[in-house]
Amino acid sequence: MRMHFIWTKCIKYVNLSVKKGKIHHNDFIIDRLTNSIVNTISGDSFPTEVSLFVKSDLKEIANNKNWLFDWSSELSSTDREVYKLTITNNIHVIQGLASLTVKSDHVLIHLIENAPFNRGKEKLYEGVPGNLVAFACRLSFQRGHEGYVSFHSKSKLVDHYIKTLGARHYGNQLMLIETEAATNLVNKYFKS
Repeated sequence: MRMHFIWTKCIKYVNLSVKKGKIHHNDFIIDRLTNSIVNTISGDSFPTEVSLFVKSDLKEIANNKNWLFDWSSELSSTDREVYKLTITNNIHVIQGLASLTVKSDHVLIHLIENAPFNRGKEKLYEGVPGNLVAFACRLSFQRGHEGYVSFHSKSKLVDHYIKTLGARHYGNQLMLIETEAATNLVNKYFKS
């Protein structure tokens, strides 16, 4: 019953957003589900932190023009919060970013992006997108939404998100992570 209620509200939100032209179809790749992030060269695992990305953080990414999205625009949107993933004790090197909205019954992921050095065959760290999705699930639990998270996928990645995240597909590229899958992700990334 709860899932039906959430998806009825979510689909209404999607329909309104489509009319306004505001939906971004995510194309982040879950390269590896880890318990932190893993260096692709050494295989070493590094604990991470997720914290709010604020205007002063823009200088950390401004020098690298290879970020794909306009994170300044995401920051200025009043309906969302932007979070950064960093390695513990190294908060000035941003590993990835996520733009989220806490809705009345779930968390909506607008965007997730790996840092440019974490993309492609020569990426430095694996596990960044999975870490950010797990954070969205944890935020959903913290806000009393039972881990429910939604996002929009590019068509070619629907099956990828079903297999890697345990997400469910609800048509029109709408994906939902429900309580059980959210619990698995949170337990993988956030032991405490």
